[in-house]
Amino acid sequence: MAADVVRRLRAAGCVFAEEEADLLLGQASGAALDALVTRRSAGEPLEHVLGWALFCGLRVGVAPGVFVPRVRSELLAAQAVSRAEAGDVVVDLCCGSGALGLVVATRVPGVELHVADVDPAATACARENLATLSPPAHVHEGDLDAALPPRLRGRVAVLVANVPYVPTAAVATMPVEARVHENRVALDGGPDGLDVQRRVAAVASSWLAPGGAVLVETTRAQAPVAAAAFARHGLRPTVVHDEDLEATVVVGTAPGPS
Repeated sequence: MAADVVRRLRAAGCVFAEEEADLLLGQASGAALDALVTRRSAGEPLEHVLGWALFCGLRVGVAPGVFVPRVRSELLAAQAVSRAEAGDVVVDLCCGSGALGLVVATRVPGVELHVADVDPAATACARENLATLSPPAHVHEGDLDAALPPRLRGRVAVLVANVPYVPTAAVATMPVEARVHENRVALDGGPDGLDVQRRVAAVASSWLAPGGAVLVETTRAQAPVAAAAFARHGLRPTVVHDEDLEATVVVGTAPGPS
């Protein structure tokens, strides 16, 4: 059985056929396994087929169509965790599956977590992933900060936003798993990839507490432009890069208490 699954996956072009076969075999057997292998062989992301992705050591549920958390985003999660303390208000914008918020709330018990996304499929997925947190997470549906309750203005210690940053023209060159099976709104960042990051930079200050920080993931080439956008809106920018993860995060810090 295992050899047949590996053969089918390899024939479909799966580079890590053996590893994927082990995961699928651990998920199902018989006709159910055959259905999963068929879906994967047709190009559906492995995480959508399994129904979960491993992120920062946590198993995060991922529904079909929902953005799959990438390994590179573990840098963004780590930076958010390092800035949060128990009792802080933490916001995860463009939350997708809620993976970033889940990591922060798990690593820093006691935060008041709010997550938001414009995609109903994403918010439904996030609600499931965050359902067991204590204190309970708050899931909001809407466009960026428009979804957030006004009472959070000036109170947010950490605002993490894994916004889309792929330039529009480059979306067509992305792997089929992303461009066909993930919502385009989670991928397309506009002509230079930074449209949504600029929007976040423009609104972040009104939500952040004194000394609070907004964090976004971007590319190394885009980072100077993103940092300049934060600076234009009164935030002190810092760029963090991780060579091993090939990941870049731009942090904008609000002025501290006067």
